[in-house]
Amino acid sequence: MTSARAGRPKASSRETLAEAASELFLEKGYEATSIAEIATRAGVSRSSFFNYAASKGALLWGGLDERLDALERDLEHAAPRVAVCRIADGFAPDALALAYANAEAMGLATELEREAALRRARVGRAVARALRARGSDPLAADVAGAAYGGALLAAVECWALSGPGRSDLSATLVAALDAIRDIPLD
Repeated sequence: MTSARAGRPKASSRETLAEAASELFLEKGYEATSIAEIATRAGVSRSSFFNYAASKGALLWGGLDERLDALERDLEHAAPRVAVCRIADGFAPDALALAYANAEAMGLATELEREAALRRARVGRAVARALRARGSDPLAADVAGAAYGGALLAAVECWALSGPGRSDLSATLVAALDAIRDIPLD
């Protein structure tokens, strides 16, 4: 017999931590905010924090990271454009959108750039791997992967800065992908 794990569901706790982090970043700035302060504000222990995020910066990216996990699985059977577009399905404004919209006030513009670069590279590797598995030339696959990663992260940033509640990420992502449509990607 198995018992349910006590406590908050993982997604709920991650969202609670991200909300606490966002509040503290606005109040004190990114650099001046400690992981211990975030955990305290969220009502979890400092050691529990690391069950949800590897760093305070990564905490803001949890919702997108879950979708990137799904992307890697989707690319096994879906064309890259279809799989990447699925990332935006139902994507609601979250801590990441708030962070982009308030990057200067939160003091995390550099951190957002660094974390975005990691995710661009992750998408690029995943798409390139899928294209190579389908027989694409390795160089063309790497270029296409980089284009998809760049389009996705540019779309997320543009959407967040334009007021994420006012528009749909899907439309912004399609526009970003259309900007690279002349490159043979599929």
